[in-house]
Amino acid sequence: MSYAPYPAMRMRRGRATSWMREMLQEHRLHPSDLIWPLFICDGSGDEQPIGSLPGVSRWSVDRLADKAREARDLGIPVIALFPNTPSDRRSVTAEEAVNVDNLICRAIRAIKDAVPDVGILTDVALDPYTAHGHDGLTDDAGYVLNDETVDVLVRQALVQAEAGADIVAPSDMMDGRVGAIRDVLEREGHRNVAIMAYAAKYASAFYGPFRDAVGSRGLLKGDKRGYQMNPANIEEALREVEMDLAEGADMVMVKPGLPYLDVVSRVKEAFGVPTFAYQVSGEYAMIEAAAAAGAGDRDALVLETLLGFKRAGASGVLTYHAPLAAKLIAG
Repeated sequence: MSYAPYPAMRMRRGRATSWMREMLQEHRLHPSDLIWPLFICDGSGDEQPIGSLPGVSRWSVDRLADKAREARDLGIPVIALFPNTPSDRRSVTAEEAVNVDNLICRAIRAIKDAVPDVGILTDVALDPYTAHGHDGLTDDAGYVLNDETVDVLVRQALVQAEAGADIVAPSDMMDGRVGAIRDVLEREGHRNVAIMAYAAKYASAFYGPFRDAVGSRGLLKGDKRGYQMNPANIEEALREVEMDLAEGADMVMVKPGLPYLDVVSRVKEAFGVPTFAYQVSGEYAMIEAAAAAGAGDRDALVLETLLGFKRAGASGVLTYHAPLAAKLIAG
């Protein structure tokens, strides 16, 4: 393709006025592009601010309905729930993950009773429930066991679906877990419960504040590189996505977000499926720190980073900035 040379073609003509820029804009943000992660704590009438995530709190179950109403009123279609399980309910075998009255299941029921038109996405992984902070069961040497973990994940996904979850999102990175979860959901009559697979979840340095939020900071023995992906790899991510789709995933996710926009782009280009990104806790904290230091305008940083996800091909973004972004988009 050839273009007229300067001065016949002046690219700045398309940027000269606000209406022209608006007319020619290639990508747009909408509140429906956003998923809002919320943290749950035990207790009643409780809000627990998270120090490493300024502006983000844990909420007791009885206060979550108000957050769901806020999401609905802002046009945010889905909230994602993550529990801070009390230490006395954590164990090496993660029994609390399959307790029908755990924090997640109680929160799902409370939100669905109060605000049934807001979607609920739930995390399927064992790290909020294990005493050692890993996403699965371990042997005596500390190695995370794949198939034994999948057995528990299947039961965990089922109790979440029975409580009313709309989307279950396995984030554990065990092999075969998507197919196993899909099978049990079909058998038990939960055919319309979708699976958003954390298909490309990297062993990242950006997860620190999240571990504070769910109470697993300091518990982890070793690291998660034996099951989460090597940050250097992209072809491996495509294989992971392909396998999860073949096993029945309806949507896939790349995590973290901004450092992995190339992965988002490659996944969307290769498979053309709903592809989500998680703007993780460390990314959120960096934006907040930059704004607090006067190094950038918070509102502008939030919108520009989210637009970057859309430009890369993301169908939507999980972000702690979701309510702020929705307000900014609405003007």
